Amino acid sequence: MSRQNVVRLSPSTPAYAVCVLGTEIILDLSGGAPENCEFFTISGSQRVLLSVSNVVITTEEWATVCKPLSDAKSVLVKMVSPSPAEHEDKVLVSYYRSGEESPTAKAVLYVTGIEASLEVDIYRNGQVQVPKDKQAKDQWVWGPNGWGPIVLVNVSPADLGQRDNEASEPSPCLFYPEIKNLSRMTLNLQGPSCILKKYRLVLHTSKEESEKARVYWPQNSSDAFKLVLGPGQHSYTLPPLEKPLKETFYVEATEFPSISFPGLISYSVSLVEESQDTSIPETPVYKDTVVFRVAPCIFLPSTQMPLEVYLCRELQLHGFVNTVTELSEKSSSQLASVYEDPNRLGRWLQDEMAFCYAQAPHKTVSFILDTPRATLLEDFPMKYSLSPGIGYVTQCTEDHRVASMDSIGNLMVSPPVTVQGKEYPLGRILIGSSFYPSEESRAMGKPLRDFLYAQQVQAPVELFSDWLMTGHVDEFMCFLPTDKRSGNGKDFLLLLASPSSCYTLFEEKQKEGYGDAMLFGDVRGDQLLSNGRESRSISKLLADEDLRKQNDYVEKCLRLNRTILKSELGLAEEDILDVPQLFCLEKLTNVPSEQQSEKPLARPYFPDLLQMIVMGKNLGVPKPFGPQIKGTCCLETELCRLLDPLGFKCTFIGDFDCYLTAVGDFCACANIRRVPFAFKWWNMKP
Repeated sequence: MSRQNVVRLSPSTPAYAVCVLGTEIILDLSGGAPENCEFFTISGSQRVLLSVSNVVITTEEWATVCKPLSDAKSVLVKMVSPSPAEHEDKVLVSYYRSGEESPTAKAVLYVTGIEASLEVDIYRNGQVQVPKDKQAKDQWVWGPNGWGPIVLVNVSPADLGQRDNEASEPSPCLFYPEIKNLSRMTLNLQGPSCILKKYRLVLHTSKEESEKARVYWPQNSSDAFKLVLGPGQHSYTLPPLEKPLKETFYVEATEFPSISFPGLISYSVSLVEESQDTSIPETPVYKDTVVFRVAPCIFLPSTQMPLEVYLCRELQLHGFVNTVTELSEKSSSQLASVYEDPNRLGRWLQDEMAFCYAQAPHKTVSFILDTPRATLLEDFPMKYSLSPGIGYVTQCTEDHRVASMDSIGNLMVSPPVTVQGKEYPLGRILIGSSFYPSEESRAMGKPLRDFLYAQQVQAPVELFSDWLMTGHVDEFMCFLPTDKRSGNGKDFLLLLASPSSCYTLFEEKQKEGYGDAMLFGDVRGDQLLSNGRESRSISKLLADEDLRKQNDYVEKCLRLNRTILKSELGLAEEDILDVPQLFCLEKLTNVPSEQQSEKPLARPYFPDLLQMIVMGKNLGVPKPFGPQIKGTCCLETELCRLLDPLGFKCTFIGDFDCYLTAVGDFCACANIRRVPFAFKWWNMKP
């Protein structure tokens, strides 16, 4: 509801009022009416809008037609634009006695309109505009017909250290090249100078919200932008007003939505009337408010086309690096080399980090989200290896320690799906979980889990992955992009690991007379020994009852996840492809003794075919080193039989040491920046 001020009119004395655009003046016509007057007419100048009983009237109608004075209980005056001079606009009321054509008396209100407003990209089209309904600015509404401005988080790697280490003392200024990512907010003050000198303007937000964003103001004398609002500074009084002004401020957020921060930040400008008497306090006259929403962190599925590939170039990974380099060329992707401390062996590339993006109407920014395994920023050379314009953000745990399931590697994103009429145009985040709590269960840490849920736009689904040694969902599933005409009605395919399919394949080969074909037959003995593997024939694998029991258990875990995925992603059986893969159960050994568990956990028995690098139709697949049938690995042949008809080209990467050793599965040695979704996140309804 608009703010209101009551003015009583009297024929004996003109009335004067200042009306801020967005406020209303209530006219009291009866209190000062001459005796025996029963009718009135009313008119206003061009910039004045009149209404009676909430019905807007035209000046022509009310200036010529007498109305009963009893109808004048609710006469409202608004200004549609600022006045060019003091007392320039007026409202004229004429009083009539019954039966008389000439007015008995006239009363006049001289009104001066001024404007004090904040304007933003209210309609999310990249333009700062005046809204049709000024009262809507203090709301933020989702959906294609919604409104409300958007602000981006500053993800610049150059600012990372300062933001984390000096959050209470932000940079006092910003320079022109850095301003392009920021959202604009225009402060507009219009009206006669002689009136404006009596007021001052205060730009402000709450103390809590000031910690979440910064506001900069351009300085006329240089290319610098002065910080006026931010951590520790939640209000700013502009210099004394001498003339109309229109100033543009620039806004950036300092953190993404979280469990304690819903992502909404409001800014207000207050018009304050200064008292001429020092013993009388100043008077707040008007406040205009806008509400920004911080753009969420959006993750991308493997079905999005690749833009840039980051690789860990370690000595033992030459075969991997060369093959992925060729794949990137086939998919027209740029290749970025990353040189990492050999002691960490590139594990951070996917276990700790994921490429994400944030988007506002005026800008889309790509960045790395890092779940670091150490506390010092200097330990993360990735931020120094990023291409220009790529940002870097850390998401730490409370104790700055990250277990396997705490990391970003335990996260996958589905392609866009529709489930029981509910659309998820940005897909859904898939998180590995323990499914139910127990003394030995593991799950993603609460800070990262809460962060993912707080983004709102990719409603997470929790899968059962605690049966795996690493606990990462990408060890048993992946998504591939397909043509909707491929037969399943969707533009993607879900690949799931399937021990039963692997046993079926080996049994077929045994019946065909290839029972003596050897798994790992062309792998060096020392490599097998260091990984706890041995070269075995198909017949011996099939005769190993312990291994079969272990894979029966794995099959049950996979069956549970299959049910969840079908329900939560709206999938049918034709949307799922079973990929032959065996697992084995082992004790967890690479953790401190106090974290040891008696529960055996699963890891791939041979290099995991599901952990493929997806570059459109070009796939980089871990070479499984399976039994050779007529000179060709039967596992490779089977995967090609499944995928070739769909247009996929499988390139098998034969770098055994990066699959099962301490390096981890080879996907951890590469990370891909992909094309953002075409869909704009603000057009959805979470």
